Amino acid sequence: MLNYLWGAMLLIGVVYGALQGRLPEVTAAALDSAKEAVALCITMTGVMSLWVGLMEIAQQSGIIRQATRRIQPFVNFMFPGIPKGHKAREYISTNIIANIFGLGWAATPAGLKAMEALEELEEERRKSGGQQGLSRGRAGAAVPRGTASNEMCTFLIVNISSLQLIPVNVIAYRSQYGSVNPAAIVGPAIVATAVSTAAAVIYCKVKDRRRST
Repeated sequence: MLNYLWGAMLLIGVVYGALQGRLPEVTAAALDSAKEAVALCITMTGVMSLWVGLMEIAQQSGIIRQATRRIQPFVNFMFPGIPKGHKAREYISTNIIANIFGLGWAATPAGLKAMEALEELEEERRKSGGQQGLSRGRAGAAVPRGTASNEMCTFLIVNISSLQLIPVNVIAYRSQYGSVNPAAIVGPAIVATAVSTAAAVIYCKVKDRRRST
């Protein structure tokens, strides 16, 4: 859908430029934008490489493991249906920690692994069956294969609304485009993401309560 929207916007711009007799300006803008896009990609690749490397160092040094243990109360609160010691818990914790530090790209691999682990958990539940093992909807019927589980939906919501202490990506964008104080966004970002995270937690718990009734 987004591809159609972007394509329509580009087509409208070109047609409007042609009708206004400003095709040379449209061509120049396209070339300048292409050059700027390449420069931005190079900048963001460097930022991503730096922070992904730091995350790997933190992983190898045990910092992530310690931080994972510290946020287990939150993971237990948000994902009570995930068994203790399940690998999905580690991936979810790593994803949350990376997002808190604003490392969206570094959080993506852990997020994908978390979804895979949650899918495996749901498959295990379907195979085991029974009153406790079978994933069920509000009406008590088994959730069809291919349908996202409650844990998957909760993780997606928490991941999207994640609290960020240091919005690294936004700071890099602002620096690339000549901001006088790129880090000025830190305060507003903390407030905005804190509110979004609180809203996500409340929403998920309300839905859990309704689902269990």
